[in-house]
Amino acid sequence: MPRRRVLALLLVHSVLAQVITFVLRPAVTYRAIELDVPGGWLGALAASFAVVPLVLAVPSGQATDRFGERRVMIAGAVLMTASAAVLTFAGATPAGLAAGIVVLGTGHLLCVVGQQAAVANAAPTDRFDAAFGYYTFAASLGQALGPGLIILTGGGQAVPDTGALFVVSFGIGLVLTLCALFLRMPARPPASREQESGGMRGLVRLPGLPQALLVSCVVLAAVDITLVYLPALGTDRGLTAGFVGLLLTLRAVASMTSRLFLGKLVVVLGRQRLMVGTTVLSALSMAALALPLPPAAMACLVVLLGLGLGVGQPLTMAWLATSTPPGLRGRAMSLRLTGNRLGQVVIPSAVGAVAVGAGAGGVLCATAAALAAVAVLARRTSNGPAAG
Repeated sequence: MPRRRVLALLLVHSVLAQVITFVLRPAVTYRAIELDVPGGWLGALAASFAVVPLVLAVPSGQATDRFGERRVMIAGAVLMTASAAVLTFAGATPAGLAAGIVVLGTGHLLCVVGQQAAVANAAPTDRFDAAFGYYTFAASLGQALGPGLIILTGGGQAVPDTGALFVVSFGIGLVLTLCALFLRMPARPPASREQESGGMRGLVRLPGLPQALLVSCVVLAAVDITLVYLPALGTDRGLTAGFVGLLLTLRAVASMTSRLFLGKLVVVLGRQRLMVGTTVLSALSMAALALPLPPAAMACLVVLLGLGLGVGQPLTMAWLATSTPPGLRGRAMSLRLTGNRLGQVVIPSAVGAVAVGAGAGGVLCATAAALAAVAVLARRTSNGPAAG
């Protein structure tokens, strides 16, 4: 299969996987609100998306390197489809919602590890920044289309028809599985015995890796928090579900824009300067969202937030792909995802405790502070992902 066709299928697979995720996760929040789940538990519900994947991230990378990206992506697609079925039939209780989100998180992990390793192994080395920019652009497209379905199924109501969203996601999951079945990856050289024996140890010793992983996990956790707490903030302020869906769509479209031009931005600014600047922009925008603002101002801030949050993930992916040989790239991406999942467990749970006393606005302020802290850390790092 030609590389362009492989990359095209990968982009479609990425879009569909993100559509399912960004439909189901806000839908679960709305279903939890229908069930009168306390606000403090919303953070724990968000964290359940990452609990099992946190344990399976590294093994999934090893499986990707050993068995191939296609098989791992098929398994992930099947699990994502199953998660929609679980939420459809068992989503009337908090336990059923948590179970569905756990299955969704596991399937999403397998899809993403397979996709990222496939992009790294299919793209030319000198095009990694652009390739991962396009890949994450496709992910952002899915993140924009997902909330759009919320608007279609009940945008004028405070709480949309969550049952319909679960059923639609099941149908999209079937298409996702078919897409993975048609994928054929080009042959790649296997890892040498020396690389296999020192694989994870060598990756962990890469200069600047801890800082890069920390920036990546905080940025991704910030995206998660917008998924969970923008609906909660909208409910607190009397905003319709349709307007909240619009905000989530605007954030995703803004991230698409920054990712589409990532390759050119890196050439002009360099990775480190771009990483620091966009993280600071994200922190300022998220803090301002906590203020009592009119809807138009909220929409503008969400656009700025999306522009900033869109850059961190593809930059760290491109750096890892550049730093590792083809036979270890599944493990490299899984290591990054391990840090991401750890952040997705710890940070939403911590800010969920903030929500008990300070509400959704306090959660956004706490997340902004975390973004500002990692921006300072990235600025002080001379050997991080920005050095390339």
